[in-house]
Amino acid sequence: MTTQAKPSPRDRLLDAAARLAYLDGVGIGVEALCRTAGVSKRSMYQLFESKDELLAASLERLAPSFEARLLPGADDARSPRERILHVFEQVEAESASPAYRGCPYLAVQIELKDADHPASRVAHRIKQDLTAFFRTEAVRGGARDPELLARQLILVFDGVSARAGIRADDLAGLIAPTVAALLDAAGVA
Repeated sequence: MTTQAKPSPRDRLLDAAARLAYLDGVGIGVEALCRTAGVSKRSMYQLFESKDELLAASLERLAPSFEARLLPGADDARSPRERILHVFEQVEAESASPAYRGCPYLAVQIELKDADHPASRVAHRIKQDLTAFFRTEAVRGGARDPELLARQLILVFDGVSARAGIRADDLAGLIAPTVAALLDAAGVA
């Protein structure tokens, strides 16, 4: 008989912060976080300096799975064009889920509006990493201006995430042609 260990209070807080911030926004209260995690406020403040630090840590913890869902693996031998399109195919697939609320990192940046907030700094770094992926693939694909293409692609990514997250548009069949047009214009074969 195997018994699974109950997640630690720290893990439960990180999970609750990630889930509640994604569903309800970063304005969630400490009471709600602690109630959801089954952890006392005293314990939360022993584990994290503040709710802000807890939110930042939850976003940091989420990053590997976020990147693994979106980005092709390092051993993926497809062309740079196909690797870029893969990211947008993943967003389109995820956006079809009723639970999809958009990119959690974009949402945090929009809600907080404070670039120095610990969670904003984490979100900014994750978004920079995604832009760097686009830039690397643009260089590999022979884009005329890889920096410009990377900026255009992150703009489309954020727009797609936001519009799908608020259910403002049915994006099926719209994303890939939009990205393909940018890739064509940039000279990425």
